[in-house]
Amino acid sequence: MLGCLSLPSNYDRSIGDLKAMPRRRRSNPTLARTLVAGGLIAALTPFSPSAEAQPPADLELQSVTGSVVAPVAIRHADDGSGRIFIVEQGGAIKIFDGANLLATPFLDISALVVSGGEQGLLGLAFHPDYATNGHFFVNYTRSASPLDQTVVARYTVSAGNPNVADSASAVEILVVDQPFGNHNGGDIHFSPIDGYLYIGMGDGGGWDTAQDQSSLLGKMLRIDVDTPPSASRGGLCGLVGNYSVPASNPFVGTAEVCDEIWAIGLRNPWRWSFDRQTGDILIGDVGEGAREEVNVQPGTSAGGENYGWPCLEGTQSFQPSFCDGSMTLTHPALEYSHGGGECSVIGGFVYRGQDIPGLVGHYGYNDWCTGDTWFATQTSPGVWTETPWIDFPGFNGVGYGEDEQGEIYVAFGDEILRYFSASSANLIFNSGFESGNTGDWSTVFP
Repeated sequence: MLGCLSLPSNYDRSIGDLKAMPRRRRSNPTLARTLVAGGLIAALTPFSPSAEAQPPADLELQSVTGSVVAPVAIRHADDGSGRIFIVEQGGAIKIFDGANLLATPFLDISALVVSGGEQGLLGLAFHPDYATNGHFFVNYTRSASPLDQTVVARYTVSAGNPNVADSASAVEILVVDQPFGNHNGGDIHFSPIDGYLYIGMGDGGGWDTAQDQSSLLGKMLRIDVDTPPSASRGGLCGLVGNYSVPASNPFVGTAEVCDEIWAIGLRNPWRWSFDRQTGDILIGDVGEGAREEVNVQPGTSAGGENYGWPCLEGTQSFQPSFCDGSMTLTHPALEYSHGGGECSVIGGFVYRGQDIPGLVGHYGYNDWCTGDTWFATQTSPGVWTETPWIDFPGFNGVGYGEDEQGEIYVAFGDEILRYFSASSANLIFNSGFESGNTGDWSTVFP
C-alpha cells in the first residue's frame, strides 16, 4: 500500500501543470494566513462561521482502495447506491462499491483519449437526474488536426447493468481547440443551485486567451445540456454545440463575446468544486512561477467575475500589458507563494459529511510539489482563514471527490484515500459506507 509514501513508477509527475519536483523544504507549521476575497458577497445560506478554527487533531487519511492507475477525480452518482466512481487519466472510470474495486470499468474510452502530462480523461459529472435518465458527462482531450481538442461528451448507463455504461451512447456536447497540451483545465460539475453544467477551461498555454472574451479558454463556462441549441447558435463558440446557454449568463447578447462564459481570468483551474450546502464555487487555479490561488465565487453570484490572469498572478502584478484600467478584478480568497518549493495548487472540497463533525465547513486543498495541505474556513463573509494540516514529503494528491453523504476522498498515486478521525469512530458508520471492525482497516496516516 502506501508504506514509505513513494509514488508508483507509472505515475506522471507533470499532471495538472505540475512542475518538476523541487528539493523539499518544510514550511512553517505555525503559519496561518487570512486573506480577503475582494468583491465577494454573502453565501446562499445565512453565513455561519465554523465552530472550530482547525480540523480535529487526530484527522488522518485512510486507504480505501488501491489498484487504480493515475486517478485524478472521485465522483458519486447520487443514485442511492453508495458507489464512488474513480476517474483514471488514461481514459477509464472504475467503480468502488464500498467493499471492492470492480474489475470491469464503468467506462473505458482510452482509445479516444490522448493522455499524459496535463491531458487525458480529466473530468466526470453525473446529471442531477441520473437516477432516472442515466446520463453522465466526461471531459477529455483527444488528438485532432491541426490542434488537439477538449471534448465534453454525454454517455448513458447501459440498460442491463448499472455498473457498466453504454460505450456506444456518446454524444459530443462541447468541443474546443487546444493550442498546446497544457493548461487544459478539465474539471466539470453540475451546480447544486441551478442544475447547469459548469466547465473549467485553462488558458491553453497562452497568456492572451484568459482576458479574450471571444475565446472559451481561461474561463469558467456555464451551459444548459438539457435544452437543444437554436438553429442559429448565435453567440456560441464551441466547435460542436449540442447545448444551449442560460439567458442569465452574464455576457449573453454582448457582441463578439462567447455566451457560454460565466467568469474570466483563469490560468488553469485544474481542480475545483461546488460547496453542496451554499453553492459557492471554489477554484484551485494553478499559478505561473510565484503564486498559487483559490478563488471563491458565492452561490448568489450572477457571474461575470474576472479573476485577473494574466494581469495578476494571485494578488501580485504579472503582465501589466493585459491590465485595463476599467477592469474590475476579484482577488483570490486564498493564495500562497512558491517560497517553500510549492508549485501547483490542487483544489479540494468543503467538508459537508457526517462522520467527522469537527471538520464540517472546512475546505481542504494541497500543493502538488511539496505535499503541504491546508484547511480553510470562512470566518466572516468574504474572509477566509487558512491553517496547515500536514507537512511531509510524498503527499502529492492530484484530485479530490466526495460521496453521496459528503465524505471526502483524495486521489494519491495508485490509491484512493479518505478523511478519517478516530475520535469520531462512534459516528463512523453513519454513512453506511464501511463495514467491519476498524482494526481490520488498512494503514492510516499521518
